[in-house]
Amino acid sequence: MQIQNLRPAKGATHKVKRLGRGEASGKGGTSTKGNKGGQSRAGYKIKMAHEGGQMPIQRRIPKRGFKNANRIEYKVFNLGQIDQLLEKHEITEFTPENLYINNLISQYDRVKILGNGVLKAKLAFKVNAVSEKAKGAIEAAGGSIEIIK
Repeated sequence: MQIQNLRPAKGATHKVKRLGRGEASGKGGTSTKGNKGGQSRAGYKIKMAHEGGQMPIQRRIPKRGFKNANRIEYKVFNLGQIDQLLEKHEITEFTPENLYINNLISQYDRVKILGNGVLKAKLAFKVNAVSEKAKGAIEAAGGSIEIIK
């Protein structure tokens, strides 16, 4: 076998259709694009969600509800969960940095503590928000709370 004898496998390559190269080619004139109109022109694009003149689905379906642009989303931790997290991840201080290191939150998540459950450990908290019930339970257990912005 020599390099000049190498060929693609039979059926692996196809001849390219040469469009718009005169009537004798059989593909001249309209270049297989039908007759006149936007679709026969260069640069034609159909609009997204166009349904051929039928009312598009995003306009047929009624809209409901409201999304508040100013809503602040928090990653919520209950007091009952915190004791389990302390044992599992050996956290000494409950801060967003420690939670991020242990893959419990993503880097820019805000953290809020809620008062469901019982906190047994004395712990320092640095969080974005805390409920009144949780604040009372943390202080009763001898912990401290620092609210960060």
